[in-house]
Amino acid sequence: MSPEWQTVWLTLKLAGITTLTLLLVGTPLAWWLARSQHWLRQPVFALVALPLVLPPTVLGFYLLLLLAPDGALGQLTQSLGLGTLPFTFEGLVVASIIYSLPFTVQPLHNAFITIQERLLEVAATLRASPRDRFLTVVLPLARPGFLTAAVLTFAHTIGEFGVVLMIGGNIPGETRVLSVAIYDHVEALEYTQAHWLAGGMLLFAFLVLVGLYSINGRVTGGVIR
Repeated sequence: MSPEWQTVWLTLKLAGITTLTLLLVGTPLAWWLARSQHWLRQPVFALVALPLVLPPTVLGFYLLLLLAPDGALGQLTQSLGLGTLPFTFEGLVVASIIYSLPFTVQPLHNAFITIQERLLEVAATLRASPRDRFLTVVLPLARPGFLTAAVLTFAHTIGEFGVVLMIGGNIPGETRVLSVAIYDHVEALEYTQAHWLAGGMLLFAFLVLVGLYSINGRVTGGVIR
């Protein structure tokens, strides 16, 4: 496999793992944020949304400190026999999960808050357990939200630059993703190679959004919300 295709594969692998992990982690978190009245709800929501307003390099810098050998998380991973995460693919996954968290949680939260409480109450009167109500009522009604969360998380992870550069560096075959490869080509004045990669990412992003809006438009009866 050529270095460029290796970079593409690594980027897709990172985006896939990040998306699947965040759907598993983000679903209960979004459900709690949509249903809970606890005083911690707003601080947690703000914490989830923090990557939207923080410069990626700031987030990457503090993650680097936490994951370093003498950092709090770094000491934990070493005590568990996992070694240190900076400049590894696993470190990229951790950074991407944190950086893309709002792109999963917010669409799911928006989908969950539109579900009428009456529907859950009717299911409860039919002796459906909380688990059954979630699987048979909530999940089908929230399907557009899950689709939006998955697509946006996947696309956003592919386009990451600042965070992955801070945490992963630029190790071919290990941490060199597409956004970093484009930066390398531009820095080396290799504009042809940069055009190929950047143009491919531009086309990918456009097609993803067109497809997402089209599917959501059909699901919501032709109205994009």
